[in-house]
Amino acid sequence: MELLNLLQHRRSVRSYTGEPVPEEALKQILQAGLISASSRSLCPWEFIVVRDKETLAHLSRCRTAGAGMLAKADCAIVVVADEAKCDVWIEDCSIAMANMHLMADALGLGSCWVQGRLRTAPDGRDTEEYIRSLLHYPESYRLEAMLSLGVAASHPAPRSLDSLEWSKVHREIF
Repeated sequence: MELLNLLQHRRSVRSYTGEPVPEEALKQILQAGLISASSRSLCPWEFIVVRDKETLAHLSRCRTAGAGMLAKADCAIVVVADEAKCDVWIEDCSIAMANMHLMADALGLGSCWVQGRLRTAPDGRDTEEYIRSLLHYPESYRLEAMLSLGVAASHPAPRSLDSLEWSKVHREIF
């Protein structure tokens, strides 16, 4: 599948069948994250794979809204980074997240980016604090996001290239 076609078909999937994500597919998704571009090749990210259903249920309550699909996902990849290692850890982690998101779709799996940084849990804590208490990553690490993964119950239609907002493209000057 050519890259533009893959990008056009990649959509956020929030409903899953409950079938397991094959371990080989999970490995390829993690490989896509691990080979991501990184400023000065510092690779500040760490990935925490969560498959335990009880933990996934707790993760689904890490934000006031927008994380419920984690309860039905087969697994999630939590992306954290050592902010002292790299001043652009947010950008580096975002690239890794995007690569894993695309790889999941290329493998025929559903995935959804669940933003963690700068979000709040229903109990008033920030999402980062809530997730750290569940997964016990070091205080020096910062949360970027989570990727829910599962076999898609349905897949949204691809985006139409005819509906692209070309007015957002400027040449030479704004």
